[in-house]
Amino acid sequence: MQLQSLSSPTINSPQISKTLTPSLSKSDPTLLLPDAVLLKILAELPDSQRKPNSLVCKRWLNLQGRLVRSLKLLDWHFLESGRLVFRFPNLTHVDLVSGCLVSPRNSGILLSHRVVSVHIGSTFSKMWKVCEDSLLPAEVIDMGLNVLASGCPNLRKLAVIGASEVGLLNVAEECSTLQELELHKCGDDALRSIAACTNLQVLKLVGNVDGFYSSVLSDIGLTILARGCKRLVTLELHGCEGSFDGIKAIGQCCLMLEELTICDHRMDGGWLAGLSYCENLKTLKFQSCKGIDPSPGPDEFLGCCPALERLHLQKCQLRDKNSLRALFVLCGAVREMVFQDCWGLDNDMFIFASTCRRVEFLSLDGCSLLTTEGLASVILSWKELRRLRVVSCKNIKDSEISPSLSTLFSVFKELKWRPDTKSLLPSSLVGTGMGKKGGKFFRRM
Repeated sequence: MQLQSLSSPTINSPQISKTLTPSLSKSDPTLLLPDAVLLKILAELPDSQRKPNSLVCKRWLNLQGRLVRSLKLLDWHFLESGRLVFRFPNLTHVDLVSGCLVSPRNSGILLSHRVVSVHIGSTFSKMWKVCEDSLLPAEVIDMGLNVLASGCPNLRKLAVIGASEVGLLNVAEECSTLQELELHKCGDDALRSIAACTNLQVLKLVGNVDGFYSSVLSDIGLTILARGCKRLVTLELHGCEGSFDGIKAIGQCCLMLEELTICDHRMDGGWLAGLSYCENLKTLKFQSCKGIDPSPGPDEFLGCCPALERLHLQKCQLRDKNSLRALFVLCGAVREMVFQDCWGLDNDMFIFASTCRRVEFLSLDGCSLLTTEGLASVILSWKELRRLRVVSCKNIKDSEISPSLSTLFSVFKELKWRPDTKSLLPSSLVGTGMGKKGGKFFRRM
């Protein structure tokens, strides 16, 4: 190419553009397509081709960025500098939890929990508050949320840790379509801004995680939440320190609430009775709870959940007879009951489930204390039971099945019976010693 003189036509003149367009279109025919058409073409390609397509040219790189809807941030500076919203302007699902934590570079130690994970160094000092040592200041997180809310107004799902009331308020005001929110290290003060999220339907609050971080999430925050987010459909409470008053407020104000998950709660005694105010609740889940309710009170104060259909208990300690009996009284209308890896669920505890007369589906997984006799004493009284799943319950024996229980099995629509999983060892491994205690193990070299 030769430099043009000042008297010659510029590159933007019609004469030059007419001569350049045919040559450019021959080398890259996609230049003749407008962005809207090319976007539709790229959107039809499989996800595996997105990365190679973005390497074709700068135009394709920008177009591929406009197709990205979900992103998990790992580098906070990428958001703070504005490159994230410039590169991906149409994001709808953003996870900022990992980006809010300053982790050592090239660390091979990953400390993981069911709700949060963080890379740590080999010489960290405060063992019991790992995330608090690695967390960015609240002011920095709020500034990043402001950048994200301004650049991605169509945001529908957001996960963040350590945000304050100011940062969350910016998101609520700018992102009117926000429907799902996940807040870690969330205290009562931060919940004041959530009331501005007029379309919020799914909310997950994580207040305390042992060994990672802690915050105060009490009845004050639950009451603020209930009065501000009246369109909630799904609510998850992790490490909550509320009581009867907070749960009652949620039931009275959040009339659309259909699913409630209680995980590792620190609630005061008597809180269970507050669930009776959730009149439209259909699904109730307990996860990793050390207890249900230390003092549930008399049955006449418990009430019931008339619309409840599903009761799930996962990795919970069920050693308190009074609390478990109160739970079954409250959930007397359930049609689906699931127990997974629950400690203390023996025959004496499981017998209280017989008060739930309308159960149609029962799932038992990892209930090693329950015997065949204890199972039969309950399910034979359930006249509407049509589906049964029994897995990894070693004290439930095939040889102990009675004729009445066998007759009941024959009318089930669905039956999954694997109480002893050791008998299901693949035939290719039979004789190798795998599946036996102390048989074989693998060592990483």
